[in-house]
Amino acid sequence: MAKAYEIVSNEAVFSGFFQMNRYRLRHSSFHGGWCGEIVRERIERIAAVSVLLYDPRLDTLVLVEQFRVGMMGNADPPWSLETVSGFCDTDHETPEQVARREVVEETDCTLKALTHIGEFFVSPGMSVERINLYCGWVDASQASGVHGLDHEGEEMRVVTLSRAEALGELFGRLNSTSIIMALQWLDANRERLLAAWGTSVPGD
Repeated sequence: MAKAYEIVSNEAVFSGFFQMNRYRLRHSSFHGGWCGEIVRERIERIAAVSVLLYDPRLDTLVLVEQFRVGMMGNADPPWSLETVSGFCDTDHETPEQVARREVVEETDCTLKALTHIGEFFVSPGMSVERINLYCGWVDASQASGVHGLDHEGEEMRVVTLSRAEALGELFGRLNSTSIIMALQWLDANRERLLAAWGTSVPGD
């Protein structure tokens, strides 16, 4: 089967914190030929980075806690414990540059190393959003305080958790895409990561 699609029309229907476009389109069918025309709205122009901060000496994570509008009415209270993250303007900064900047803005931590985990689509049924996921080495003993940029409406509190505690909180307090993926990646790849960082596995 040749996978193809055809856009019949594309119009902007909303422009605010996000932009949304409405598409009329058709695409090829697994049965051959074309499926019927469909209408879909899509959130446009979103790319982000997300950084799991880890102290290999203390076997501890540095996370940020902040209010999330998407959790209102779905979680009580609507505050989320997450990785460091931020939107990426790919015309002016590389994802790695954004990652390094966001770590300072949100935690005031100094990166000793930064490893790219991978890139993934967040919700391809409704958005172009993709996230570049990283793991960064920091000193958790120096991580504390409330940070963020006032002009962006940010306020985030630094929280430290042991890796064991964090694994026990998956799908509980830690219940958003990036933290789940990054923490599971760390658990599966920790020895290889620490070898790349030139440090030993705690307890060895």
